[in-house]
Amino acid sequence: MTAPPFLTQSDLPSRPDWTRLVAALEAGHKAHRAEIADVFLGPPERTLLSRAARIPGMGSGVKSVTVVPENAAREMPTIQGAMLIFDDATGRHMATLDSAVVTNLKTVADSLLGAKLLARPDCRRLLIVGAGSVAETLAAAYPVIFPGLEQIEIWNRTPHNAEVLAKKLSSSSVPVTAIQDLKAAVPEADIVATATMARAPVVLGDWLQPGTHLDLIGAFRADMREVDDTALKRARLFVDSRDTTLDHIGELKMPLAAGVISPGDILADLYDLAEGKPGRTAPSDITIFKNGGGAHLDLMIAFAIVESAGTI
Repeated sequence: MTAPPFLTQSDLPSRPDWTRLVAALEAGHKAHRAEIADVFLGPPERTLLSRAARIPGMGSGVKSVTVVPENAAREMPTIQGAMLIFDDATGRHMATLDSAVVTNLKTVADSLLGAKLLARPDCRRLLIVGAGSVAETLAAAYPVIFPGLEQIEIWNRTPHNAEVLAKKLSSSSVPVTAIQDLKAAVPEADIVATATMARAPVVLGDWLQPGTHLDLIGAFRADMREVDDTALKRARLFVDSRDTTLDHIGELKMPLAAGVISPGDILADLYDLAEGKPGRTAPSDITIFKNGGGAHLDLMIAFAIVESAGTI
């Protein structure tokens, strides 16, 4: 029997097909709801995280990664791992994928789908808060889904990092510039995408103008937030999955615990939106989409990767 393939970045096209990946996520949310489960083992400095999911009719998968922050001092990756996917009908092991490939594509495609469903279609100006690898991918991917974009701005706590990324993206089809005044830039943006490691809000609700869409990516732990209570109270609130955000991520967990918002203020997740539940109801709405991730999203993207690689 031929061994299942192991897919890495070198096996994929140099430019991801974002339209296809977003369509895969959208189709996945119109199918059966996924079963998901996470397992954490070990101390914080050497954690093994395994995220499993099963989607009836599609298949199942588990992504396991080690998270070792001290590896940065060893000049080694801090996150390493792999994802296995299995056929739903037979249980056949179909492929193993480098976890980084799945995670990177899943994270950005998740945000793109949220923006496609919630942002104004005539968006012209994108502001990216952060200057890491996710920010770089966002700058390349957003214009595919929003071809009317005319300007991309990048802000980072360390201005030099924003300047370096803007220079790296100088050949982009959409002009990319580094900015230093975040307070002045937010009111001018149609979409604000945050991809930071912030533990306290960096974007304030008082800065927001009617019609803005906020794409919140960075906060992934219970002690992390990227926007303040005012932003949450001014906006229509959406998440990719209630199961992976409300009780786990500080962006929502902290204001829920404080009574600033209630569970009913979370108007829909991607499953609800795929079923036709209202998202943006007027051009003046401020919308917030919390990108929390989840094993079911990894699974949808992994199957799309394997299909495009022609290994099924």
